[in-house]
Amino acid sequence: MTDMLLAREADVFESSRNRLEAIAYRLLGSAGDAEDAVQETYLRWQAADREYVATPEAWLTKVLTNLCLNQLTSARARRETYVGQWLPEPVLAGAPMLGPADTVEQRDSVSIAMLTLMERLTANERAVYVLREAFGYPHHEIADLLDITESHCQQVYRRAKQHLAAERARIEVDAAAARRIVEEFLAAAVSGRTDQLVRLLTDDAAIIGDGGAFFPTLNRPLVGAERIALFMRLAIKPSGAKWDKLGGKPMLFAAIANGRPALVLVAGERVVGVVVLEVTADGIAAVHGHVNPDKLAYVNRQWAIYTPGAPLPDLW
Repeated sequence: MTDMLLAREADVFESSRNRLEAIAYRLLGSAGDAEDAVQETYLRWQAADREYVATPEAWLTKVLTNLCLNQLTSARARRETYVGQWLPEPVLAGAPMLGPADTVEQRDSVSIAMLTLMERLTANERAVYVLREAFGYPHHEIADLLDITESHCQQVYRRAKQHLAAERARIEVDAAAARRIVEEFLAAAVSGRTDQLVRLLTDDAAIIGDGGAFFPTLNRPLVGAERIALFMRLAIKPSGAKWDKLGGKPMLFAAIANGRPALVLVAGERVVGVVVLEVTADGIAAVHGHVNPDKLAYVNRQWAIYTPGAPLPDLW
């Protein structure tokens, strides 16, 4: 292959990279694994016989989807031995893998809450739902990608929609709203008064922490506004040992992660924690805490080029 042809073939792939990363992230719930899947797709694209590639976009999507489906099987096996609770990796606003974001359904498909719910789906259900709901692929194209019939594809999609039926309307946020919500949540959490935090939470709110083997968190989700408020009053107290494990007392920033308000903890220019708030019309329905450093690698690469607002007030 000539250098010019190689460059042209590389351009064809690069024009699809953002879309492929976005599909892979929704399928795997991991930014790092999504990048790996896209890189493997590129290697297969380089080695492919172009004579048998009628439509590059469809070929790339099919290869990527099959790689992700295979990876989902092994990933779920690994999660059975995962220390503590598992959460999808957070991704800050601006990353191409969070797109497209033109509709509410597309934006919801990358929320931590939705990515967690999608863990309940079979691999095929997840693929059909993602390709249809987030990317608008028609059923006959999805069926071709997954080597199933169109009628079966429609059945799988209906089943996935039933499993993921939304119970509450989500709140759309911009940077200013995200900062206000995070400030209000943080002030209530450190106030020492449970009633202030209870007012911000839904009655059945849940808190889930993912620290892996590095930072032990709750063994299972803690459900109920009163229980969460009591836990936060005790757990959020300053602790030298706790700060030492995170690399020092962190600075706090408000941001948007996966389309939701987020509290970002930064120690020594490194993101050491991300707390994502699932905000609904009824209040905060879930608090997702991420402190496993292995799952913050992508966020740290984002933070290196991110332009955060002013740090939040030091309330400790």
